[in-house]
Amino acid sequence: MLPANLLTELQRTFPPDRFYTDPVDCYSYAYDNSRKIFPPDAVLFPLTTEEVHQIVSLCNQYHVPLIPRGRGTGTAGGSLPEFGGIALSMERMLNIISVDPANRIIVAEPGVLNQAVQNAAKPHGFFWPPDPSSAQFSSIGGNIATGAGGPHAVKYGTTREHVLGLKAITGMGDLITTGCYTTKGVVGYDLTRLLIGSEGTLAVITEATLKLSALPSTVAGITAHFNDLSSCTQAIVNIMALPQLPSALEFLDAGSLNLIRGRYPDMLPVHTHAMLMIEVDGSDQDISTSITAILEACRSDGLISAQQANDTAALWQARKALSPLLKEIAPKKINEDVVVPVSTLPQFLAGLKRLSDHYQLHNVNFGHAGNGNIHVNLLINPDDAEEVSRAERCLDEIFDLVIKLRGTLSGEHGIGSEKRAFVTKEIDRVTLDLMRNIKQIFDPNNILNPGKIFPAKS
Repeated sequence: MLPANLLTELQRTFPPDRFYTDPVDCYSYAYDNSRKIFPPDAVLFPLTTEEVHQIVSLCNQYHVPLIPRGRGTGTAGGSLPEFGGIALSMERMLNIISVDPANRIIVAEPGVLNQAVQNAAKPHGFFWPPDPSSAQFSSIGGNIATGAGGPHAVKYGTTREHVLGLKAITGMGDLITTGCYTTKGVVGYDLTRLLIGSEGTLAVITEATLKLSALPSTVAGITAHFNDLSSCTQAIVNIMALPQLPSALEFLDAGSLNLIRGRYPDMLPVHTHAMLMIEVDGSDQDISTSITAILEACRSDGLISAQQANDTAALWQARKALSPLLKEIAPKKINEDVVVPVSTLPQFLAGLKRLSDHYQLHNVNFGHAGNGNIHVNLLINPDDAEEVSRAERCLDEIFDLVIKLRGTLSGEHGIGSEKRAFVTKEIDRVTLDLMRNIKQIFDPNNILNPGKIFPAKS
């Protein structure tokens, strides 16, 4: 229940079509792809930085939780109003403020879709490298809040490498400007990178200065099929040791391949038990050299075939169909996005199979192998309490294995509420306390996305 005085002030400023209080209207903002439901008390749709400033200041004054939200495509529960309050939907801040080809920059508001940025950059010969599978639907603000990546992060990096500066409103209602308009700049602390991946817990982003990259002149694809997992993972290690860096290196295990066969029955060899989808880009000469080197790196006794792909678009269609297909067969699956050093992928994937077999769980794995970023999917029946218990124990051991291999618990989905209980496996108490202190400075009344990222204090 919102304070009456706050309601009055907001109703005075925002028309009914930008301020929802009816529970029916608010319900669409109660969930994300984590499939948990926490209805907000209200939803606000700001159009300007000034309006965001006013909203944050009022919520801080009345100590009301404020949960910044993009398009709700996240999987970690990061945009859920667990403690009620106001969902701050940025989806109507849709302006691309400027396109500056000479400086390779786009300045955009947070509600702009990733795909809209690509469309604005392409006529000038550029693109914005972060490309999560939700790129057509996810917003720039959401990409920044979670530090989104995608398949091309292996060559081009994640969101963190492609944001030069931000405008944002802290939890105290202060407007801050971080970073600069140039690709070089070392004045002051790097608050831009601090805000990227902070999941709306420190400040509400209202404007982003994005660094563009040149579109490659040529793109080519390679498919490699293996009859066993170990040969496939060794090929990944061999490829990433080459000086020729692929622009994408995607791994699919046997479970993933069976799902694709169900949708695209003629696409894969029958005996394929693991597969790599590889993309290279650059000049014609660069691509020719890269293809030769990568094909050689794939050679092993377990290799069924490796060849240049004629239709890369079809390959990516199949790859991006995996997550929706998994949701169809297991809507309550446990989905994690762990990362391990590439050199340890053989150990990790072997350990993953050992754990899923031990706990008798159906497991499907795929992901951005060039970064060591594997999407682990435990397919469970949420109504089977015993199976759920086994899955939870299995997940705990998976995370222990990740940390043992010097990996990290999340590569691109964020922590949100889904992983906060496990954060202490990766971050020590002293470091975690420092992060809590930073949160206190930005948001002393803990109104911005409260409860996210940090585990409960023991």
